[in-house]
Amino acid sequence: MRRTLVFALSVTMTLTLLPGRLAGQQATPTFEPEVGQPGKDVVWVPTTPELVEMMLDMAKVTPKDFVVDLGSGDGRNIIAAAKRGATGVGFEYNPDMVELSRRLAREAGVADKATFVQGDMFEADFSKATVLALFLLTDNLDKLKDKFLRLRPGTRIVLNTFGVTGWEADETERLENCSSWCTSMLYIVPAPVAGTWTWPQGELVLTQEFQKVSGSLANGTTKAEITDGRVRGDQVTFMAGGRSYSGRVAGDRIEINPSGGTPMTGTRAGS
Repeated sequence: MRRTLVFALSVTMTLTLLPGRLAGQQATPTFEPEVGQPGKDVVWVPTTPELVEMMLDMAKVTPKDFVVDLGSGDGRNIIAAAKRGATGVGFEYNPDMVELSRRLAREAGVADKATFVQGDMFEADFSKATVLALFLLTDNLDKLKDKFLRLRPGTRIVLNTFGVTGWEADETERLENCSSWCTSMLYIVPAPVAGTWTWPQGELVLTQEFQKVSGSLANGTTKAEITDGRVRGDQVTFMAGGRSYSGRVAGDRIEINPSGGTPMTGTRAGS
């Protein structure tokens, strides 16, 4: 009887002292990220939940969107977008952060819409994105600039605090009662419109810096300098000779509608 009792107590004490391990196995501690922890290209500083929502509001994210985050950290941008019904992918170099993101997506009930990929954000293919939701330094953004410009016209890029060198945001909004990382900036990828466009009665010459355009319009015997020129997605607007113009670009074709005048359809020279 005594031997049986000692054995029972021994088993009980073993199970009590080692609740997280069986047969010599030790429980793996749960990964907890720390603000400021170093990463491959930037340190990790999370966007506040309030600014995440502001960014997604500015980008007008809907269930029809495919949202991408580069350097996605703990996945909060993609998870928040998935809660709105959107599908999203986050690219993150740190494998521990990737696993954390996947766990948080499961806990939020959006693992079917929020995917996380371990890899280098500069090598990521995000060409099918309709929205980019990013918190990166300007140096990082500048390295991605060419890829941004190859996105489909109308793609929305929404950024936390840091912008792309030489680009003016289409919209800017700042959180109230916020001390740092408080600004959301929206950029609408413009169609590439730089070049010479011709039609039988005239010629449109455009230079472009992101969404801003300038140049000249020749129609018939008149020629005027272009002012207030902008491109938003595939839509073009400008002033020339005291008249407003609006139009649409589709590849190497452009249709320009002068206020109170006849529409003009041209093609890009050399196309």
